[in-house]
Amino acid sequence: MCRTDGDQDSDPDPEEPPDDDQAFSALLEDSIEDLYENAPCGYLSTLLDGQIAKVNTTLLNWLGYKRTDLVGRRKFSDLLTVGGRLYHETHFAPLLRMQGEISGIALELRAADGSRLPVLVTSTVKTGGDGQPLLIRTTVFDARDRRAYEQELLRTRREAERERERLQQLAATLQKTLLPPALENVPGLDVAAHYHIASVDEVGGDFYDLFPLAAGTWGLFLGDVCGKGAEAAAVTSLARYTLRAAAVYDPDPAVVLSNLNTVLNHEHDGTDPRFCTVIFGRLSPDGDQGGFRITLASGGHPPALLLRADGTADHLPTPGGQLIGVLPDAYIATITFRLDPGDTLLLHTDGLTEARTAVRGERYGDEALLDFVRALAPTTAQGAVAAVRDLLDTFGTGVDDDTAVLAVHVPRADREEHQ
Repeated sequence: MCRTDGDQDSDPDPEEPPDDDQAFSALLEDSIEDLYENAPCGYLSTLLDGQIAKVNTTLLNWLGYKRTDLVGRRKFSDLLTVGGRLYHETHFAPLLRMQGEISGIALELRAADGSRLPVLVTSTVKTGGDGQPLLIRTTVFDARDRRAYEQELLRTRREAERERERLQQLAATLQKTLLPPALENVPGLDVAAHYHIASVDEVGGDFYDLFPLAAGTWGLFLGDVCGKGAEAAAVTSLARYTLRAAAVYDPDPAVVLSNLNTVLNHEHDGTDPRFCTVIFGRLSPDGDQGGFRITLASGGHPPALLLRADGTADHLPTPGGQLIGVLPDAYIATITFRLDPGDTLLLHTDGLTEARTAVRGERYGDEALLDFVRALAPTTAQGAVAAVRDLLDTFGTGVDDDTAVLAVHVPRADREEHQ
């Protein structure tokens, strides 16, 4: 269908969007002055002494000034807060003179109503044909949204730090409740213990104790619960009190661990395994020469170390002992021996042997620990624990699991002890 002249002269549809050529033409109509005055950032030019020579409408609107309030009457530093002026005089201006430009400086401008406007400032020195500086051009970006974001981040961080401190205090308090306040004083026996915390943020599962049984008999144990945190703490508490209660009814170490195995195995619901490694010992004086007869039972725990008075040291073999709490009927390994005057028995959890050395980053291992205690023997309970504590310190962050150490020693009356 042919169009009539009237159709050709009709106005375009007002709802029809302009084509790309029209949009581009509209952009070209923007004057340089309009682009300067209404830019999305503030512009101002100052003389070398800082006196404001030119300022755009955007910055005037932000600050609430009239052009006549600033141009030829105020210096750029007059718009700054007290701290900003000090920074401008001591850092900003000297660097600008030396480098010719400075960018991204966070400052605060004072508005006409006394409020503060956080901004990011970039300044450059304009030079003439002879290279001499003529004036300073400054671009100002509104940083209110950024400041609000930074303040929110800071507030969130402080809240997180307070919460972390609260959890650390809670973890430390809970950890203390899982350890005996003081080891029992056993006549004829010196005792020492140490608990090394790998992380203040989590409650570990290591535990130990020494307590009286029947007249002239004492029980001791040291163990390590699988996992960390509240779940491990619950199992630790259950294990400690079960061991003490079971030893009252039957102090035989193998029976004590069997009873603990039954309790933990019944607590296992199929999705939350509750198990641990533990070594339990029964101590009683043996004869008139001051020694002790000790029976140890082990359920999957690292072997104890015996440091003899003659300077030798070795593992006490408890092979085949199974984890406590995993199977309904766990195999318990036992060994009976005599602790003579000058001898020291050292128990530890696997946080010690699984620590990574600072030199190669390898696991420390059982053999390295055996060599270490052989160099110590003979020693006392205090000496052995102090040496292990110093050893743990050398690993630094390589100790990623809590470590418990318990040592018992029969003093020699005939000569001084080696510390």
